[in-house]
Amino acid sequence: MKMYLKLLALVFLIFLSSTSLLHAEDATDIIRKSQDAFFAQGKDMRARVKMTLTSKSGQQRLRELTMLRKNGADGAQKYFMYFHNPGDVRGTSFMVYKYPGRDDDRWLFIPAINLVNRIASKDSRSSFVGSDFTYEDISGRDLDADTYRYLREDSLQGKPCHVIESTPKSPTEYAKKLSWVDKATYLPLKDEYYDLQGSLYKVFTADRVEAPGGLPTATVRSMANIKSGHKTEVVFDSVSYNVGIGDDVFSERYLRKPSEKWIK
Repeated sequence: MKMYLKLLALVFLIFLSSTSLLHAEDATDIIRKSQDAFFAQGKDMRARVKMTLTSKSGQQRLRELTMLRKNGADGAQKYFMYFHNPGDVRGTSFMVYKYPGRDDDRWLFIPAINLVNRIASKDSRSSFVGSDFTYEDISGRDLDADTYRYLREDSLQGKPCHVIESTPKSPTEYAKKLSWVDKATYLPLKDEYYDLQGSLYKVFTADRVEAPGGLPTATVRSMANIKSGHKTEVVFDSVSYNVGIGDDVFSERYLRKPSEKWIK
């Protein structure tokens, strides 16, 4: 009987080890699918976006913009964002050329001084227009920038999820990130960021998921800074996919004077 129990325990341990190895091999692929679901649905996308920045004391600041995105070949993408409100940022435009495997190109047009600024790639983890989202959070992080480990299966918002740990290969402001990825849609439902001391300091959540054009989309998403008490909520309205955005939209000329057809 004892021998049988030992044998059963050994088989169980072997099963766990092989299962863990399988998940480890799948972790990168899960994150790849998650990034595709979150950042690359359709051939292109247009949306009206409202950002609400809330301080620890409850004071709020609002941002309203139009976001355009077009997918290119081999994972390349182009983003264009035009700010409508408030008045102090009206007319500001932000553009990204995203390349797989190398640093992105980013430009910011500031109408008050009629200047287009090139944003250095090292600033990708800087705050996006004062929000709790970074430039990288807006356009996506290079898949090869992290290593990935499958932690476990879990349930969130009543949905079965994969839980993946991402660890940056190069130093950044966080030491690791835990992601809850919906098994059905591959959308990230929650990300937890841990600082270099191992403390939770930032949490992303997908607060509402809808399917405009039949494509699952996190139409309400939030980023909360646990340490500062600051929070940013982003609402995507009038989301449309495969609308035929041309490459000419993503140019320095349109940064200064965007087409009314796409930003109205």
